[in-house]
Amino acid sequence: MQLLFWLLTLLTLGSAVMVVYSKNPVHSILWLIVTFFGISGHYVLLNAQFLAIVNIIVYAGAIMVLFLFVVMLMNLNMTSVGIKNKWLTFAGVISGGSLMLILVAALKDASEMRSQLAMHTGDIGLINNLGMVLFKDYVLPFEISSVLFLSAMVGAVLIGKKSENELVNQ
Repeated sequence: MQLLFWLLTLLTLGSAVMVVYSKNPVHSILWLIVTFFGISGHYVLLNAQFLAIVNIIVYAGAIMVLFLFVVMLMNLNMTSVGIKNKWLTFAGVISGGSLMLILVAALKDASEMRSQLAMHTGDIGLINNLGMVLFKDYVLPFEISSVLFLSAMVGAVLIGKKSENELVNQ
């Protein structure tokens, strides 16, 4: 069991590093899918089968297809990749800081959950407990993520929409 954990960890970390270092955006998306499969393997080891299946269906399936379509619609080439924007950097810093705060809040309760998981007591990983925690304690981040997905869909439509000049020239 421990060998499987370390193999999944190496797979997940290696593919996550490849997401960052891949020059081609499509290759980065494919490596991100491998990362999601590694994370799903960790969920299975933690007896959270529901989360593993949802992670594969939603993230490795639907979200990655959305990312792939957006990248292909944007038609990125090497000249447009190097453009930097200070607002995008600021938004990235704010997003990273928010993620760090959420991780610190989640790790605050990790020792209690770890002891329950080691003794096979409690209801960690069960769908009922997941729903109660998601819609009771983390309802605000859940709603913010739904707005984020909505804005991603609107952005994909706007990027794919042809302008009036392109329609006249055809």
